[in-house]
Amino acid sequence: VKIAVLTVGAFVMIFPFLWMIICATNDAVDINRGTVTFGTSLFKNLQNLFAADRGFLKALGNSAIIAVITTVLALLVSSAAGYGFEMFRTKNRDRVFNFLLLSMMIPFATLMIPLFRIFGKLSDSGLSFMGLNTFAAVIIPAISTAFLIFFFRQNTKSFPKDIIEAARLDGLNELQIFFRMYMPVMKSSYAAAAIITFMNSWNNYLWPLVALQSPEKKTVPLILSTMGASYNPDYGMIMAGIVIATLPTALIFFLMQKQFVQGMIGSVK
Repeated sequence: VKIAVLTVGAFVMIFPFLWMIICATNDAVDINRGTVTFGTSLFKNLQNLFAADRGFLKALGNSAIIAVITTVLALLVSSAAGYGFEMFRTKNRDRVFNFLLLSMMIPFATLMIPLFRIFGKLSDSGLSFMGLNTFAAVIIPAISTAFLIFFFRQNTKSFPKDIIEAARLDGLNELQIFFRMYMPVMKSSYAAAAIITFMNSWNNYLWPLVALQSPEKKTVPLILSTMGASYNPDYGMIMAGIVIATLPTALIFFLMQKQFVQGMIGSVK
């Protein structure tokens, strides 16, 4: 009975992905009819998807650039903050950290107008390369998040303190300890944080919709949303695009799932 229930549950969870792949091989007419069998229109859908005027290939490159840079910078900044909060004891450390955690309760929708005004002023200043309609406007707000800092601080609690003491006796400074001792030991935590950050950045829709205003800067979610908002959407082409957009995050997760589980439970290798 247990296996039967789990099988049914697994099928319910997997079916949307299977249906997405099936729809990518059919044209819009068959999809509207509710077909659940594979079709022969996959290559036609891909050809329409990668047509030059749709900008999907350019959007893939934009999303990749934003997601990779955001992930690298977020891991570096947030892990350094989490390391500092745990390793260096000051009188107001916990107060600052609690205040940081309170920021997690603020919905992002309330931050869009202040962010828009800030990056709008940067556009009119000498820092226009970080203003609106630039990749920096999307990357900078995601570099340091309260969740990632909290995640790294909690995992740092299990970091062997004897290693730090031994490294200090050997003459290493704090930066050397962080890069040469802490980061290699905490690779599972970095893997879990990398998956979370990359997925969030790759699938981000709301802020890029506001910040990226020219068609050549659009990301994959924005392009797919535009395709679906047309008067007569080509669902086969859209589903083919969704399948392609799902592949990077799925591939990263399956390649790093072991490290992801270890990092989420706070283990240290």
